[in-house]
This record gives sequence, C-alpha cells and structure tokens, in this order.
Amino acid sequence: MLIGLIIIAVGSFGQSSSYVPIRKIKEWNWECFWLTQGIFAWLVFPFLGALLAVPEGSNLLNIIFVDAGAALKAIGFGMLWGVGGLTFGLSMRYLGVALGQSIALGTCAAFGTLIPVLMAGTNLFHGAGLILLTGVCITLAGIAVIGYAGGLRAQNMTEKERKAAIKDFALTKGLLVALLSGVMSACFALGLEAGAPLVIEGVNELFQTLPATLMVTCGGFLTNAAYCFFWNFKNKSFVDYYKKDVLVNNILFCALAGLLWYSQFFGLGMGKSFFAASPVMLAFSWSILMSLNVIFSNVWGVVLNEWRGVDRKTVVVLAAGMSILILSLLFPNFI
Repeated sequence: MLIGLIIIAVGSFGQSSSYVPIRKIKEWNWECFWLTQGIFAWLVFPFLGALLAVPEGSNLLNIIFVDAGAALKAIGFGMLWGVGGLTFGLSMRYLGVALGQSIALGTCAAFGTLIPVLMAGTNLFHGAGLILLTGVCITLAGIAVIGYAGGLRAQNMTEKERKAAIKDFALTKGLLVALLSGVMSACFALGLEAGAPLVIEGVNELFQTLPATLMVTCGGFLTNAAYCFFWNFKNKSFVDYYKKDVLVNNILFCALAGLLWYSQFFGLGMGKSFFAASPVMLAFSWSILMSLNVIFSNVWGVVLNEWRGVDRKTVVVLAAGMSILILSLLFPNFI
C-alpha cells in the first residue's frame, strides 16, 4: 500500500508542478501555449505511455480494438473532461494555483470517486461504500478548510497585493469556474472506468490502465484543440507560432509542462496495481490523487508567494486543511 501511495504521490507532485514551466513561456497568447502543451500532455506522452502496455508480439491497435465500444466511450468521457481541463486553467487564472486547484480538484475528487461506485450499484451507507463515502467527506472537509483559508487571504490582501500575486484575481468568477471544472474533470475517472476492458493477455499490470488513459486524453485534446483554434482565429494569434526568437524556449517549456501533467495518470495507473488486494483503496485511489494534487498545489502556492503577507490565523487554517487531507489519504487503511 505504501509503495502505491508513494508512486501516486510522485506523479501528483509532477502534476502540481506542471503549471510552473508555463510561467516561463514568452510572447504567446493563452490559446497558443495551452494547445502546444496539450499536444504533449494529451497526445505525445500518453501515446508513449500506452506503448508500455503492449506485450511482445502485439501492437497498440490490438488493445484498442479488443473492445472498440469501450474505447469510444472513453473518448466521449474524455471530450467532456476536456471542458473541465479548459476551465481548470481558467480557475487558476482567477484564483491562483493554490485556491484554484483546491476548489476544482475537491469537486473532482468527490464526483470522480463516488459516481463510478454508484454506477456499479454500491451502497454508500454500508460496508465498503460507507468507508468510501466517509473518506470522500474527509477529503471535502480538508478542501473546504483550505478554501476558507483562501477566503481569509483574499480579505487580508489589498487589491494591489492580489493583482501582484494573481494578475487576473476574481473571487466570484473564479469559484464558479472552479466548480464547473471539478464536475467536468471527474469525467476522466468515468473514462478510465469505461476503458477498463482495454486489456489483453500478457500486459504488464503496472501499465494496463495506460491505453484507457490515452483514449480519454485524446477525447480531451479534441475539445481543447477546437476551443484553442477558435481563439487562434478570433485573436489572429497564429502568428505566435512563427515567433522564431521564442519558439524553441516555448516548445521546450510546453513539453516539460505536458510531461509533468501526464505523470499524475502514469503514477495513478502504476500505484493502483499495488492496491489489488484492497477494493476500497482501488476505488478511493482517484480521491487520493486529487488530495495529493491539492496538497502539492498549495505547497507551490507558498513557493510562488501566493500566500505572502497573510496573517497567522490564515496560515494555521491552511495547515489544518492540509493535515485533514493527509488524514484522508490514510483513512481507508485505518478501517
């Protein structure tokens, strides 16, 4: 169990770090760098990861067509998740890395954990279902406390300080966008469930979820690409791709951001293989990933000075919220 948690944590740290390289991108409009990092995050690295699931003497198409219906369902859920991915970036634009990820990922944790088990007919008020429900409630409690800390931060900062830390800070708009992002982002978990049949004999169990991950991210790429191309045309920003003096720099940082982002699902797939003996941990693994993402995103929030200047009460509340999230990771193992 500990090995699985550590692997998921490493991937989570990568995801929470993925928005840092984007800060190094120069002279590109938002839609340009979002699409470019998406090519790496949702196509290139998921494809390379899925190749690890191909047994000797087979190929990736054999895995995808073992159940074409499941592959199409995973792509469909991926397209819905793509809406969450778009608004996820906006939530951090309006709320910052710490609060934006906390609200969006908290909502995503609840929906992404509970909806699959409900669809499987699990009773959430008895046995393993009750453990899952309690664990999710603990997760949401921790995220709510962190959200409260974010509210305290906003109250204690002047408008000038808010703009210095988060250029486009907008609390109400940011909260609405973050909630929408969380609900739609949970479709990734549904996509992974839909793509579960994409396994053939001889696949290494460490990598068996990666073909399904590829199908989901391909669907998400379609949604994001359509949106970004719309803004490319509207803003006439295609010229950004021809700025030779920043092209190499921007592509490299987009590739790094894409690799770090993908690492969360690479780690999730590997980590879950160590939970095979515990159905509860398998079902709770999505919430574990989201909790870790919130914890690490707030660590980055501190590093990036988003919490600079807050009073002692706010720091205590933030620490309490993160402690509750850590408890949520360990809770299923206490039962």
